[in-house]
Amino acid sequence: MTFSRIAIAVAVAALGSALLIYWPDAWTTASAQELHAPAPDFTGADRWYNSQPLTLNGLHGKVVLVEFWTRECINCLHVLPHTKALYDKYAKDGLVVVGVHTPEYEEEHDPAALQSAIYRYQITWPVAVDNDFRIWNAYGNSFWPALYLIDQNGRVVYSHIGEGDYDQTEQHVRELLGKAPSDTTASQALE
Repeated sequence: MTFSRIAIAVAVAALGSALLIYWPDAWTTASAQELHAPAPDFTGADRWYNSQPLTLNGLHGKVVLVEFWTRECINCLHVLPHTKALYDKYAKDGLVVVGVHTPEYEEEHDPAALQSAIYRYQITWPVAVDNDFRIWNAYGNSFWPALYLIDQNGRVVYSHIGEGDYDQTEQHVRELLGKAPSDTTASQALE
């Protein structure tokens, strides 16, 4: 191995270490939204699909799962079946899922393409269109996909960035709904 290869390897390792120190929880913790803080409302949505416009005041007493996604994000598409499983399993118990479609690319602003994606992916829960990033910014969000779980009093009590931890998310939903721990999770129903 030449000196230049060793120097590059050391530089990459140093950069990786610096990023971990500076940004240790980037994938598991919401950036600016503090847990147990009042959840921001859905003010600023351009339009709604599958529902009339919703407000947190109107959802008081419900458990709300807010999912920031965009129709061309592969990670978002991987999370959707798990969101659907939670919705199918717990909507009857008081879980309200609200999708917030915040486009990453210019073509994702197209309402007809979004409506087609909602149909194609069988999204039956309310979807707020956030083309101007108003809801995104109110939550201090920085990533797709991102989940925020809001308790019956309108406070953010859990957040998750990216794919995975589906069972942990479901456990938080169950706790807020007053459900006992379950041997069968919604994620297992997908397998």
